Amino acid sequence: MSFGQGGPQSQWDPWKPNSQQPWNSGGGDQTPDWAALAEASEARNKRRRLLFIGGGALATVAVAGAVAVAVVSANGSSEASDSPSSQLPSTADIPSETATVPSFAPTSAPPPLDPKDFVASSKKDKAPLGPDILFPGTQLTMGETVYKKGPTADTRTCGSAAQGTLPKVLAASDCTRLIRVTYTKGDVAVTVGVAVFDTEAQAAKAKGQADKKSIVRSLSGGGVKSFCEGAVCRSTTNSYGRYAYFTIAGFTNGKDVTTKATEVFRTGDDLAEFTFRQIRRRGEAQASAAAAEG
Repeated sequence: MSFGQGGPQSQWDPWKPNSQQPWNSGGGDQTPDWAALAEASEARNKRRRLLFIGGGALATVAVAGAVAVAVVSANGSSEASDSPSSQLPSTADIPSETATVPSFAPTSAPPPLDPKDFVASSKKDKAPLGPDILFPGTQLTMGETVYKKGPTADTRTCGSAAQGTLPKVLAASDCTRLIRVTYTKGDVAVTVGVAVFDTEAQAAKAKGQADKKSIVRSLSGGGVKSFCEGAVCRSTTNSYGRYAYFTIAGFTNGKDVTTKATEVFRTGDDLAEFTFRQIRRRGEAQASAAAAEG
């Protein structure tokens, strides 16, 4: 078989099967046409790039479709909506992320009145005062303990209802009145004495000057035997507002009070606590009345 001789010269097509590649006909060693080979290679590369670009575009469309399906699924539905956009909620129907903060009109209510202010001075403390007002009823219940109310007394000469160093203390602070009441439980009795002053400062002064020998005189009678007249008894001192209050507690059978006499200590503490509450209630009642009057 010979090459390059006989019949028409074939046309080489790089994309056509069985086509023959042309060769130069000028010599014994037939050298390939390198320019033609380069053009053919460039043509192949160009077609390959076009195929890649087309395939990439199709892949992008497929990915975009997958993302759309994923977004719809995330919103709680696996099917795309065919509803027209006119059926979507308007902007006014979509709730705002920022809620409207309610506004309130400023209040003009005055601050609450302090009950202590109404028992701190005789200028404000105008409510009626007496033994049966501070200590009403015929008995007193503190927790589960019931105390029987005994005799009462009200004197304008404070020193006559006190003993030890207390008469001097009361006089130095200008005591104007001393109210007393006695309560009993079994053979234990306690007398409470409430000294009245014009100002809170005077009551505080009396409390500060009182010592272990500043004792209110016990009050007996009306079925209550004498107590704390020569025997050892337990006493307390305190004040609130323009009132100083004192207790003296002991046995009606004449026994001395020792640290083991817990019932005496409890009785004295209960009556001191009740006295404080009564004075404070007095202030609360007057504060409420003043607030109601405006």
